Formats: sequence, C-alpha cells, structure tokens
Amino acid sequence: MALAPESFADLATRMITGLVLAGVGLTAVWAGGWWFTGLVVVIVATLVWELVRMLGGGPNRALALGGMAAVAILSSKLLPPGIALPLLLLVAIAGIGVLERNRTLYLVMTTVIMLAGFGLILHRDSFGFTWMLWLVLVVAGTDILGYFAGRIIGGPKFWPRVSPKKTWSGTIAGWVGAGLIGWVFMSLTGSGGELIGISVALSMASQMGDIAESAVKRRMGVKDSSNLLPGHGGVYDRFDGLLGAAFLLVIVESLTAFPPPPV
Repeated sequence: MALAPESFADLATRMITGLVLAGVGLTAVWAGGWWFTGLVVVIVATLVWELVRMLGGGPNRALALGGMAAVAILSSKLLPPGIALPLLLLVAIAGIGVLERNRTLYLVMTTVIMLAGFGLILHRDSFGFTWMLWLVLVVAGTDILGYFAGRIIGGPKFWPRVSPKKTWSGTIAGWVGAGLIGWVFMSLTGSGGELIGISVALSMASQMGDIAESAVKRRMGVKDSSNLLPGHGGVYDRFDGLLGAAFLLVIVESLTAFPPPPV
C-alpha cells in the first residue's frame, strides 16, 4: 500500500512536542500532590481561555474566564468537594453573562472541562500513580494507534463532516489498544476483568471528546484551538481526549467499585 508523503508530514514536529508534553505530564503524574494539581490548574485555565477565543470572546473576557477557571480548580484541592462543586460550575454559568454569543456551547464545553479537571485531581489523590498512569496510557494509546492505523490502513471516514481525517480503522484500533492496556493493568494489579470494558469505554469517551472539539472548531471556522503547541495546535487540541475520558471516569467511579475487584 503506497502512502502519500504528506501522510506523515507533520510527524516529526508532533513527536517532538508530544515528547516534551509527555515528559512534563508524566513527571507531574509521578510527583502527584501540588505538582499535579498545578499542572491541571494551568491546563484547565488554558482550555477555557482557548474555548472563549474560539467562540468569539475578546481577549479580556478570555483571560477573565480562564483566570476564574484556575481559581475554581484550585479551590477543588483546598475545599471539600461539596463546597468546591458550585464554584466549578460557576465558571460555566458566568459565561452566560460575559459572552455575547455561543453561550450554550460555552456552557456545555466548560462544564465538561471543569468537572474533568476536578476528576483528574480527585483520581490522582484517591488512587495514586498507577491508576493515573493507566488513564493516561488509555488516552494516549487511543490517540497514537488511531493516528497510525488511520494513515496506514485508511478506509471509510468516521464522520467526515466533523472530523475529515478520522477513519473507522483508526477508531477501532483505538478501542483495541485501550482494551490491551486494560488487560495489562488487570494482570499487573490483580483487578477484575471489568477493567478491560472500562478501558474501552474511556477510549470511546476520549474519541467523543476529540469529536466534540472538532465540531466546535468546524462550526467556528478555525483549524486549531490556538497555536501554543507546534504540530498539535492548541492545548485543547491535545487534551480534548483526556477531557472526555476523565469526565466519564468521574461517573464510573461514582457508580462502580474502582479498581474493579476480581470476581
């Protein structure tokens, strides 16, 4: 099968940026505590800033809402969850009074951002390095296998109107990769077989996060959420999948025993 040269034209830049991000991220994941919380605060604030800019909000409004998001996420570490939750949702509600248009999109997307950020901190604090690494690898495996399978195998597009480059082969490869990662962690930790299903579900949620952001960009007529990350676009372009997975994981951990016990 012949591959067009442009299939991997951006691979070198993506890999360099990806390695830097992976180094920073894994260091924070390993360190935990305030190091990890600080990284989440920076990411969440940047995500809200990028979202507001994409939705047509001016720079001052973007900075104000991004700063508000940082304070709210920080509060989730300092305050009991029941008190922090209203502050997290206030960031989404505040956009209704600040933005002149696209309020519904901001409301929905910011709610996901804030609860996912809260969930990441809670997950790392509650379950430690091993299970935070599992989550990161599920999302990264979904993205990496999807990228290579989509470009090598190709085939029918998944949803060309929203995400022209995403293929069914890449989508399914992401599920398979996530299932394998779940199996590895199940074997290493002695967890129950449900972990494989949870891993695949988080892979799907990761892809949904990617598709949701693609839909917003297509509606707003922008290619990337920003130009902060060479080869990847903006921070939202890099972390959209993690947002989707983390958001679902908050629900999973409230409905099931986690990690899944062996049967």
